Amino acid sequence: MTPPVIGFDASRSFHPTPTGTENYAHHILRHLVSLEEAKSYTWRLYVSEIPDPYPWLQADHVSVCLLPRRRMWTHRALAWEVRRQPPAVLFVPAHVLPFTWRKSVLPPSVMTIHDLGYEYFPEAHRRRQRLYLRLTTRYAVARAQNLVCISTATAQDLTCLYGANPSRLEVVHEGCSPLPRLESGTVTRQLAALGLSRPYALFLSTLQPRKNVERLIRSYTRLWQSHNLDWDLVLAGKPGWLSHPILEAVQTSVARDCIHLPGYVDQEQASALYAGAFFFCYPSLHEGFGLPVLEAHTFGVPVMTSQNSSLPEVAGDAALLVDPEDEEEIAQAMLRLSRDEKLRQELVEKGYRNLSRFSWEKAARETLAVLARVIQGKS
Repeated sequence: MTPPVIGFDASRSFHPTPTGTENYAHHILRHLVSLEEAKSYTWRLYVSEIPDPYPWLQADHVSVCLLPRRRMWTHRALAWEVRRQPPAVLFVPAHVLPFTWRKSVLPPSVMTIHDLGYEYFPEAHRRRQRLYLRLTTRYAVARAQNLVCISTATAQDLTCLYGANPSRLEVVHEGCSPLPRLESGTVTRQLAALGLSRPYALFLSTLQPRKNVERLIRSYTRLWQSHNLDWDLVLAGKPGWLSHPILEAVQTSVARDCIHLPGYVDQEQASALYAGAFFFCYPSLHEGFGLPVLEAHTFGVPVMTSQNSSLPEVAGDAALLVDPEDEEEIAQAMLRLSRDEKLRQELVEKGYRNLSRFSWEKAARETLAVLARVIQGKS
């Protein structure tokens, strides 16, 4: 009997400088095909260029389908291929469903929805991008058999804002892949190369308005002016769209000599930054999941994050929660984390325990269960 084919849009799974959704696409794919029960299926990976030869891609139950690179690849190349040779189910982990005029033309599909931040902060997205996100999300709600949501918060947003049927939504939390562990000497060298010689509070994510970095800068500046701080602030991450006000806020801050902007950091640099951090600040205005919170937990770093969207769901009781729109509250939380050693140790211990709720293997098993139900016609 021929095994059912699971089609996987892997076009976002092998990006050289991955961001959050691309990391998700890579790790969920790797762990899905590595499951023992995954060998009951044939995995057809749709790509626009040949990926690196990862050992798990060489498995007998995995095949790579290279489709020609062209503009609107998903709606032209991928849509044509899944019509020509339909899989039993198509899984799209980090992009959009192929557009077809008739639903019957598209194979049974499952798509991951990461967040609806563009609905809460439309000004943080280009108008064309915002319209595209709204259109493609509504299309997914209408066409997909099931939608995988990376948090309960995202599932609730889909229900409230797009009228999605809750019975077709599956909450599957992301895992947390361990960043490389570095010897202390390597950490010291990496931090020195980044110009860091004092203790520091760390923010690590894309620099964009939704991440609330301007308020973080102003909160730190407020503390710097009123207290004799012996620690700096590091804002690590690639500048995103509308990052100019963030960069300007650093330049105009009276504490600018103590605020560091290392830019995009690779995995080794990120490991060094986490390992050396005094505490971690993530006062984002909206998150579909908030993976940096878990990354900080893995390095035993106390965390301050927001009390909104998915962040309390992910952080549990292992973070100091703040109102992200209250600069004074952010400042006081930072000051407390820099001075209250008992609280710091309590958050570190809770952080380690919190990690047990999340793993990529667990995410892969739960996702495969969704795909299997679609194949069996039970969704």
